[in-house]
Amino acid sequence: MSYLNADDVADYLLHNPQFFEEHADLVSKIVIPHPHGGRTISITERQMLTLRDKNRELEKKMGELMLYGQDNDAISEKMHRLGVAMIATSTFQSVLHTLNFHLRDDFAIPHVAMRLWGCPTDAEELPEFTEVSEELQVFAETLGRPYCGSTSGFETSSWFGEASMQVRSQALIAMRNGGGSIGMIALGSEDAQRFYAGMGTLYLERLGEMASAALARVLR
Repeated sequence: MSYLNADDVADYLLHNPQFFEEHADLVSKIVIPHPHGGRTISITERQMLTLRDKNRELEKKMGELMLYGQDNDAISEKMHRLGVAMIATSTFQSVLHTLNFHLRDDFAIPHVAMRLWGCPTDAEELPEFTEVSEELQVFAETLGRPYCGSTSGFETSSWFGEASMQVRSQALIAMRNGGGSIGMIALGSEDAQRFYAGMGTLYLERLGEMASAALARVLR
């Protein structure tokens, strides 16, 4: 004699939804454990509790989505202000000042540094044109999207000057003019989780595009 197991019963009820229509009185007699206590409740009451739990979870997710939306709106506003300010720049120094001001004051990024290869005349003394290694230039060429993560092993960590020893995370954004790279922006933070592997980089990519376009214009 064979016996039905729990999976057999579940499979039968799943494929025979008319069972409870034919045995409607059975529903009121079935009792199951309360999900949050030791007493038993009817199957109808359990369904109500399950629906309430699902509603709470949906409300929580909706609240999280609204917060994400608000955060994105705020970042979009900041990117718009930066973009308008960058359009108004007309010199190399004004591009640097605008980038530094908005990234530090509007985006609250404490450390910002930039390096460019291909030094124009009379610009050798500027730190932005300090020579970088060929390896870093190759890295910039192959960087499909901004790098976010630790500063360990990167020569870019020295770009932050006296704060270099305190910087725990960084974002590296390659700047391009046409196809090839022309330099790199480094954003640094003492917070190891400010820039982390796997984070979204859409706004960092837009930042790189804005800076690239402005620099290409003023350095012609």
